[in-house]
Amino acid sequence: MRLSVPAALAALALGLSVLFIPLTAQPAAAARAAVFLELSPSTVPAGDEVGLRASCDDNLKAATVTSGLFGTVTVAPRYGFLTATARVPSSTRPGDYRIDLRCPDGATAPATLHVVAKVQPARGPATGGGGTAPGRDAPLLIGSGLAVIAAAIGLGVVSLRRRRLG
Repeated sequence: MRLSVPAALAALALGLSVLFIPLTAQPAAAARAAVFLELSPSTVPAGDEVGLRASCDDNLKAATVTSGLFGTVTVAPRYGFLTATARVPSSTRPGDYRIDLRCPDGATAPATLHVVAKVQPARGPATGGGGTAPGRDAPLLIGSGLAVIAAAIGLGVVSLRRRRLG
């Protein structure tokens, strides 16, 4: 099948326009993606530590992370990123808190830390050999299990004798 000259020129013009449009849009998106702040974990109980991992355009210079929770923390260069840890005060109320990164060149990035209430269990779970289970039926269960095993051994002996006799 032959392609006509106007159709080929239209396809060429469309292809060239598609090739050159993304070149102007990529640097702005790439610059925005280079500055970020990650929290690990992003949900913590009050009183625990949170890891801060950030990136600026120049990760060889320290930056600052500020929050109403723990004030200002300096994130220092380590393994190609800017890292630090911060402790959430144990008196912090549950909720979402904004944390901001400020790079030396003035670029910023936000993150949200979710603080939850610290809950202590009243007692451990009822697990183990049956002795910790409510009701204290362990002796009955152990005795029943031993009786079933003894009956199985007795039936096995009887069936073996029948084969030899019969």
